[in-house]
Amino acid sequence: MAVMITDSCINCDSCIEECPATAIVSADDAPIAGFEHTYVKPEKCIECADSTVPKCADICPTEGAIVWDMPYIAEFNDYYKSGHESGNYGIREHKSKGFMFPENSPKPYRESISQEDRAAHKNVSA
Repeated sequence: MAVMITDSCINCDSCIEECPATAIVSADDAPIAGFEHTYVKPEKCIECADSTVPKCADICPTEGAIVWDMPYIAEFNDYYKSGHESGNYGIREHKSKGFMFPENSPKPYRESISQEDRAAHKNVSA
């Protein structure tokens, strides 16, 4: 996923239009039943790796609503599988390829963000 939206999100949905990867959806469209805030699809998020900051964080009016998560790469496949199974993530299932876990569909990420900051879900500062 690389970034995630926390429950401090006010559901203004400004980040949806800013996302170049169409990875962000409103709470109503989240793939997790009962999800109450805007959601980042981890299998689509590219961290806006070619920009100064992720575009969602740049537009977000709420401090702490967008945080770092682990990179969506094969090394963290078990992390995302476990999160999907526990209901923290709703990973898309492709008809022929199966679930789009990192081993099947890795995404670019910012190598400059430490694993410690990602594991702690540190705020993405714009």
